[in-house]
Amino acid sequence: MADRGCLSEAVAAAASPPVPAPGPSPPPDWRGRLRAGLAEAGPSLWLVAGLGLLYALRVPLRLCENLAAVAVFLNSLTPKFYVALTGTSSLISGLIFIFEWWYFHKHGTSFIEQVSISHLRPLMGGTENSISEPGSTSSNRESETNRQNLSECKVWRNPLNLFRGAEYRRYTWVTGKEPLTYYDMNLSAQDHQTFFTCDTDFLRPSDTVMQKAWRERNPPARIKAAYQALELNNDCATAYVLLAEEEATTIVDAERLFKQALKAGETIYRRSQQCQHQSPQHEAQLRRDTNVLVYIKRRLAMCARKLGRIREAVKIMRDLMKEFPPLTMLSIHENLLESLLELQAYADVQAVLAKYDDISLPKSAAICYTAALLKTRTVSDKFSPETASRRGLSTAEINAVEAIHRAVEFNPHVPKYLLEMKSLILPPEHILKRGDSEAIAYAFFHLQHWKRIEGALNLLQCTWEGTFRMIPYPLEKGHLFYPYPSCTETADRELLPTFHHVSVYPKKELPFFIHFTAGLCSSTAMIALVTHQFPEIMGILAKAVLGLWCPQPWASSGFEENTQDLKSEDLGLRSG
Repeated sequence: MADRGCLSEAVAAAASPPVPAPGPSPPPDWRGRLRAGLAEAGPSLWLVAGLGLLYALRVPLRLCENLAAVAVFLNSLTPKFYVALTGTSSLISGLIFIFEWWYFHKHGTSFIEQVSISHLRPLMGGTENSISEPGSTSSNRESETNRQNLSECKVWRNPLNLFRGAEYRRYTWVTGKEPLTYYDMNLSAQDHQTFFTCDTDFLRPSDTVMQKAWRERNPPARIKAAYQALELNNDCATAYVLLAEEEATTIVDAERLFKQALKAGETIYRRSQQCQHQSPQHEAQLRRDTNVLVYIKRRLAMCARKLGRIREAVKIMRDLMKEFPPLTMLSIHENLLESLLELQAYADVQAVLAKYDDISLPKSAAICYTAALLKTRTVSDKFSPETASRRGLSTAEINAVEAIHRAVEFNPHVPKYLLEMKSLILPPEHILKRGDSEAIAYAFFHLQHWKRIEGALNLLQCTWEGTFRMIPYPLEKGHLFYPYPSCTETADRELLPTFHHVSVYPKKELPFFIHFTAGLCSSTAMIALVTHQFPEIMGILAKAVLGLWCPQPWASSGFEENTQDLKSEDLGLRSG
């Protein structure tokens, strides 16, 4: 496995163009050195200038007299004032602490820090220092990292997505919660327009109606448009697809509508095959009809899988992969893996993995964790942590542990769902690879396969946390895969419903301002309590502190008399 990782790095290094070595830059002249020195010493010079100006204007501004007046005012304050001051400070800092905590758990960042970076840093000139030259090595490294993060955070269609009418909507009827987000449904609408429409839709009135139907946001309006398309053409396959996805309330009804769509789709597909070489428009129409036919057959296979006809589902998927081998981006092999695991045909699962668990193909949680499950299956029934710590791990156990570590490095969110440390929800229609959404989609369908193999979850529980000892921290580089992307949390929050607590990796530390506001709230509350309970001691302490800051003669009667009054009032309340 390490050889594959080295090979991928070598291929990436060979594919990237060589970066020219920067030439020696000429030394700066005296003006440049002076300008650079002034820029570095700018804040210090401003501070010295401000103090000098304040010292020069001390007589016109009568600073000494004003300080004496402040000392007299502070001498006249009672302990009640300090109790109110510290109590109010504790309340305000507590509210700020609660808001900071809520904002951090909702958005993953500190509100005070974000405002400081957005508004105060430009005023202080902090952005100028971070600007690098266009041809510098740091800018090239940052652009390469950004390109890698964009590729890692690409959103993919969930190959095992549920039916909207028969599953998602029934969940809403029972719980009153929406399992799909607007962002997720918008991505599905874009997919439908890409797969089910083309430039020649105006030639057929039913396709024109369906082109508008896929753009509708209101489900009843889409269903109504599908019936209008069927009135214009009873063989409109995409209209049956829409009705099967959104109007059917059971899997049986959805399968019936998909069979009608298959009959109409095969007729249109054969007709398009005969006319594909006539013009580019006919080629585009053939691609659209191919997408429709593949989608219908795949959903029919999923209906058969949900209704218990697993061998029929496996046959449909195998035929699809043979008939349309270029359509690997649809990840039909992941549907096939899940069905073969349900049949417990582990030899066939290994054959599929041998073809698709390749360095040239994109990885997924289904591939990595299924490979780990097969290796775990050979040793899990006899595995014991005590025995393994006493005699060491065998070769088969080492291979199983390495496979688990590989899977956990690819997606570290999955084990918590497989070990039922986090509650599952319905998977979204789109997933982010290596993110929480992919972990939910995998565990939702594959948890039963891990439970079926005796000891598999026990071995996973004992070994999965060891993965993080091999991954460098901070995540500058990975061990077997690319470094874990930092944009997964934002994308998963848009894909997953608000009632789900999104899993975050690596776990973020609490910002400085949360610790600061918590300490400020606790300290001011403690001072308010001590001032209320021991007014004499706190009065003497406040007098000493004010004497250090403002060395003026204190009135001997005011503060002490007020302290005695507060003490007598407290004694009267206690005796009452």
